[in-house]
Amino acid sequence: MSKLFGIGVGPGDPQLLTVKAIETIKLLDVLYTPTARNNKPSTAFRIADQYIPKEIDVKKRKFPMTNNWHEKRKSWNLIAQEMVTDVKQGKNVGFLTLGDPSVYSTFSYIQELVDDQIKIEIIAGISSFSQIAAISKMPLMLDDESLIVVPANTKQVHLEQLIEIGENIVVMKVAINYPKLFAFLKDSALLDQAYLISNASMETEQVINLQDCDGTEDLPYFTTMLIKKEGKDK
Repeated sequence: MSKLFGIGVGPGDPQLLTVKAIETIKLLDVLYTPTARNNKPSTAFRIADQYIPKEIDVKKRKFPMTNNWHEKRKSWNLIAQEMVTDVKQGKNVGFLTLGDPSVYSTFSYIQELVDDQIKIEIIAGISSFSQIAAISKMPLMLDDESLIVVPANTKQVHLEQLIEIGENIVVMKVAINYPKLFAFLKDSALLDQAYLISNASMETEQVINLQDCDGTEDLPYFTTMLIKKEGKDK
């Protein structure tokens, strides 16, 4: 039976796609992919490109990068209904997403719109923060420790509260709020406990030492921070 597949392609290195993700891509009849700026393929598409059979019908669609919720919802709904039509015609349809489809992914909104109309399967992918832990050679959490994952564009007061109470904190898309976040970490004497990596596992990967920074650096969009508190009371 035909389905819509949400496929995580991992953080950037094509070798980090799971076997299941690759096998699922090869089963697709139609593949939806966001159109990046300048009409270039999306990052997720470029990562998976070598595994995409030439005969697959690739449909490039614009997903608005805007804070206008109504505009985004309207666009998602149009694309979602097109996907439903394809699946009901007996086609296996895929949507590629960077990292994991269940972590801050547009696919979750598509899923919500079509969940009661067609069958859906989600293929998990490696998240950027899992890869950052691997690059840094440190565990995300141990024993009874907790892990907090938060986007940098959350309200500043809330972000600071989470960092204050957390033991291990992942901040996604740091570039959006980097100057304020840097200032808070500096005031809290946490710069030496924060690890900043841009474009994890991609050819343009950067490991940034925050103690050599001043908070004015121009960071790539895909920049993630891992804060690991030392000596926090249990």
